[in-house]
Amino acid sequence: MKSAKNWIVAIVVAAVVAGGYYFWRFYDGSGLPDGIVAGNGRIEAVEIDISARTPGRIKEILADEGMFVEAGQVLARMDTEQMEAQRRQLEAQLKRASIGIETAGALVKQRNAENAAAQAVVAQREAQQDVIDKKLVRSEQLARTGNLSQQLLDNDRAAALEAAAAVNAARAQLAATEAGISAAQAQVVDAEAAVDAARAAIESITADINDAVLRSPRDGRVQYRVAQPGEVIASGGRVLNLVNVGDVYMTFFLPTAQAGRVAMGTEVRIVLDAVPQYVIPAKVSFVADVAQFTPKTVETEEERQKLMFRVKAQISPELLREYIQYVKTGLPGVAYVKLDPEAEWPAQLREVVKP
Repeated sequence: MKSAKNWIVAIVVAAVVAGGYYFWRFYDGSGLPDGIVAGNGRIEAVEIDISARTPGRIKEILADEGMFVEAGQVLARMDTEQMEAQRRQLEAQLKRASIGIETAGALVKQRNAENAAAQAVVAQREAQQDVIDKKLVRSEQLARTGNLSQQLLDNDRAAALEAAAAVNAARAQLAATEAGISAAQAQVVDAEAAVDAARAAIESITADINDAVLRSPRDGRVQYRVAQPGEVIASGGRVLNLVNVGDVYMTFFLPTAQAGRVAMGTEVRIVLDAVPQYVIPAKVSFVADVAQFTPKTVETEEERQKLMFRVKAQISPELLREYIQYVKTGLPGVAYVKLDPEAEWPAQLREVVKP
């Protein structure tokens, strides 16, 4: 009887030892199966600063801290009274420049008409000169035969010189009208350039006025106000800070041996301290190439294993859209990483939240 009891005790001890060895081999002493590791982390999200592009006074802020906002929603407005006045001034300059184009165009037409008249005068003077030159030729022939007095010949020669001078004067006037046309055309170009400059200035000030309405670039939650209505801020001055709830991840740390086995896209399960009953699926999107913190010395292999590397586990946008009203940053939790693709998730990590 006593011998039988000893055998039973021995069998139980052996079973306990074997079970303990199996548990140690399978869970690697951490409570997790071999090929799955865990790291403590915190939920984070991309932050976006809502800033003013131009300096000015904040007219109103339409979003409060903690408020959920959608992409394109108006969050704040800057005072645009001065810019509106500048735009009206530029619009007046545009009208003046437009009138300048019309005036310069009319001047071109006038110069063209003067040029045409000058061309007609040149043609008239050249015709008169031709008649006088022919008469002079006949007078010189008659004078050589004694049939024309010297006085009449001198008169015809003087008339020829006068006709030549008239032609030169008409041609000079024609050249002046051509120069006038070029100057008038230059005025047209200058007026057109003034119109383009005024339009560009109006577009610029209009863009500034539009930018004075600060809109949310993404769906998100207002984290805090940086400024208040009535304050004057510089160019680029921050007004609000948003958390982009469409780009949420957990940052955690793994030691060298584990971080070196993590690949991009590796499966991750996130369990938050606040809601441990929910398992959130994610994937590794980043592994730091430099240790984030180290022991005092890293001369030995043992010490090098203590180096910790930052890892990011990205939560899918589809899941975030489904539960966007519940997304909060700063929540602590644990990230479980499947280093071995063949490893199986423990029962408590298999059921995940789905969109």
